[in-house]
Amino acid sequence: VIRPEPCGVCGSRIRFGKTAIKCCQCQLLLHTKCREQCPSLCTPRPHHHAWPREGVLADFAPSTPPLVPTLVVQCVTEVEKRGLTETGLYRVPGAEQLVREWKRKLLRAGGALPALSTVTDIHVVCGVLKDFLRGLKEPLVTFSLHPAFLKAADIPDDAASDTALRHVVSKLPPANRDTLAFLMLHLLRVSHSPDCKMDVLNLSRVFGPTLVGYSSANPTPLAIMEDTPRQCKVVARLLSMPPSFWRGFVETEQENLVPM
Repeated sequence: VIRPEPCGVCGSRIRFGKTAIKCCQCQLLLHTKCREQCPSLCTPRPHHHAWPREGVLADFAPSTPPLVPTLVVQCVTEVEKRGLTETGLYRVPGAEQLVREWKRKLLRAGGALPALSTVTDIHVVCGVLKDFLRGLKEPLVTFSLHPAFLKAADIPDDAASDTALRHVVSKLPPANRDTLAFLMLHLLRVSHSPDCKMDVLNLSRVFGPTLVGYSSANPTPLAIMEDTPRQCKVVARLLSMPPSFWRGFVETEQENLVPM
C-alpha cells in the first residue's frame, strides 16, 4: 500500500507500506487478516456496464424501473438506517478527502458497490450522494425544463403551482423523474425527524443548487444571482407535494430498490 485506503471489510485504514489483498475484478481492497471475512465472491460486471466518471443520470440508471441509480439507493438506505438521529444531516459536511475517496470507489465499482456500513461518519455518505448529484453533466431538473420548473414554483396560488409542477415533473426523462421522486420521499423522512433539525426550508437551501441547478452548464453571473433563491423555492414546492404523488413513480418494482 502506497496511499492509505480503508479496508472493504473492517473499514479501518490499511497503512502505508503494509501488504493488502486487492480483487483485480471489482477492486475490493482488504487487510490480509480480513480475507476470511470477505462477504462473498464478486460478480464482475461486463466492461460496457461500467459507470463513467461523469455523465447524465440515465448513464447510471438500471435497465428496469424504477430507474434510480444503485449508488443513490445505497447512500439513501445507509442514511436512513443510521442517520435520522444526526443533527444537521446533509448540512454538516463530511471529510472532503473521504467523500472523494468513496465517490471514486463507488463509481469504479459500477453496480457491485462495496458496503457503506464501513463508513464511520454518516456525513461522509451524505457528502458522497450530494457530490454525485452535483457532478452530473446535467442536474436532475434538466436544462431544457429548468425555466418551466422555476415558472411553476413562482405561481403564487399553491394549488395552481402544484398542478403545474406535476405536469413538468412528468416531462422529465424517466431516470430523472424516478430519482427525483425517490429523493423527495427520502428528504421528507429527514424533514420529519426531530433529531435532524432539518426542516423543508433547510433542506431546500441545501438541495436547491444540487437538484435544480441552472439552465445551462455555464451560467452567467446574472443568472446565478437571479436563479439561486428560486432553486430553493422549487425544492420547497416539490417537498410540499403529497408523498403519494412521488410514490406513484417508485412503487413499481419496489424490490429493485433494495441494495444487494
